[in-house]
Amino acid sequence: MGVILEAIHNKLTAAFQPSRLEIEDDSARHHGHAGARPGGESHFNVTIEAQAFAGAAKVARQRMVYKALAEELAGPVHALTVKALAPGET
Repeated sequence: MGVILEAIHNKLTAAFQPSRLEIEDDSARHHGHAGARPGGESHFNVTIEAQAFAGAAKVARQRMVYKALAEELAGPVHALTVKALAPGET
């Protein structure tokens, strides 16, 4: 697990206590594009399921995740795709 992926995992776990958390480093697919870093860990896909998202709109859920990862998004992470779900949603 890379340093940035680990930081994302730890921060999302602390902020939301998710029942499901999947983080994919998608950087290799963006090699040579803007924001891609030689060592990877610049583009991520996150699927997170947590009670904290129940009743919140899709945009609000994404903002919650972005807020938890503000430091990473201001630095090494160029792109983040978020699928935030409440328990029982697909």
